[in-house]
Amino acid sequence: MTNYPIKSWELFDLTQSQAGPLLRELVFPWAALSRIHDLILELGPQLPKEDYEQLSEDVWVAKDCKIAATACIGGPAIIGHETDIRPGAYIRTNALVGDHAVVGNSTELKNVILFNRVQVPHYNYVGDSILGYQAHMGAGAITSNVKGDRSQVILRLGTDRVETGLKKLGALIGDGAEIGCNSVLNPGSIIGRNTQVYPLTMVRGLIPPNCIYKQTGEIVAKVTT
Repeated sequence: MTNYPIKSWELFDLTQSQAGPLLRELVFPWAALSRIHDLILELGPQLPKEDYEQLSEDVWVAKDCKIAATACIGGPAIIGHETDIRPGAYIRTNALVGDHAVVGNSTELKNVILFNRVQVPHYNYVGDSILGYQAHMGAGAITSNVKGDRSQVILRLGTDRVETGLKKLGALIGDGAEIGCNSVLNPGSIIGRNTQVYPLTMVRGLIPPNCIYKQTGEIVAKVTT
């Protein structure tokens, strides 16, 4: 396989999530998706009781996070320090959410790792996905995690195709990436670090780091000033 920037440490700052050691061990981040459930059940009982409260059998939340009364949190789940879980948020299962994150109104999470300072603040669906440090999804942006024919998700890396062995795989979104409002990330999308996806865009395959992905599919390098 050609050398694409898809290894865990190439997409993510692994110091910014409790899943960092696992991601480093597995090398390719999609391999961690089948391990989130067990990872949470391993980490939860070890969390310091002075900092975390166990809300139910498999749900641990930092005492300084903010959870709206109308939010729903199913386990297993861990919610980090000073994270904001807003009204109508639905954390369905298997969610490892970092510190200073935002899970917004009518946002649904399922089988995900959200690094520190991730924001999914308005009407987002994030399933079978990993979002890196300071990644942000605009209002209505979603990860599509199942193909229409329910077949295995194949990663598209240039002219290469990589079998994941997974029938459910949403997106791997690198640190600092910005996903525009009402965009759809198709199954197996990989968004490089600090890349911006325009609003109303359908994404498929690998988008390199430090780029802008336009609605036409054109990819241009970001210009720093």
